[in-house]
Amino acid sequence: MTHSTSTAARSPHRSASELLAPAPGSRRRYLRAASGLAALGAAAFFIDLPVAEWCKAGRVPKDLLRLLNLSEVFAHSAGATCILLTALFLDRGLRFPSFRWPALRWPSFQPSAAQERLARMICTTAMGGLAVDLIKLLVDRIRPRAADLGSQASALGTFGDAALAAATASHSDYNSFPSGHAAVATGLAAALAWRYPRGSLLFGAFAVSAALQRVATSAHYPSDICLGAALALVGAAIFLGDIAPEEAADA
Repeated sequence: MTHSTSTAARSPHRSASELLAPAPGSRRRYLRAASGLAALGAAAFFIDLPVAEWCKAGRVPKDLLRLLNLSEVFAHSAGATCILLTALFLDRGLRFPSFRWPALRWPSFQPSAAQERLARMICTTAMGGLAVDLIKLLVDRIRPRAADLGSQASALGTFGDAALAAATASHSDYNSFPSGHAAVATGLAAALAWRYPRGSLLFGAFAVSAALQRVATSAHYPSDICLGAALALVGAAIFLGDIAPEEAADA
């Protein structure tokens, strides 16, 4: 099977600054989408409490909840790993990345175009989740399932530990902001859509469903999932934005 070599593959020793330089096309779309989601997340603070109370009261239809729960695999790190491994085995245009130096410096330093493609997909999937984990180390927010939502005047009251309702709480109960599942699902959807553009709508639907599952099960507030997804799209802009989807799909 023949394929057209990407610009990145033809010039494997480009610096990170060259890769991150502004470029027309995909990167701008990713960043616009990330900005829109961040703005939506800020606006969602006004509906966080009523939505969380509605879901916590068990008003989500059971059939819908079952469907949403199935999509969680798309947002879990283990599930995302399995999906990427499946792509590796089925797609001849992908090869497992090298972990030798200088291949570890940046995806464009991979020995072959096939290895670079999968390296970009892995980095895109993982970056949003890693950024979320860093923020969670710095910011505490009580998850809806462990919060006394009725006593809060605004969503800002869920930050810190003042809203904690449970007598005993796990460390995870303080890690609502932002949503790591939404970040992983969005990053994975962006990576798969970059490689397989024809499936973009399907991958996007999976990501949305996985993010909504986190709200429906009282694990996150709407603002959490919006901001988690925004972080993932920033990762997509960094790792995918300099190569057009049609180039990536040419295998």
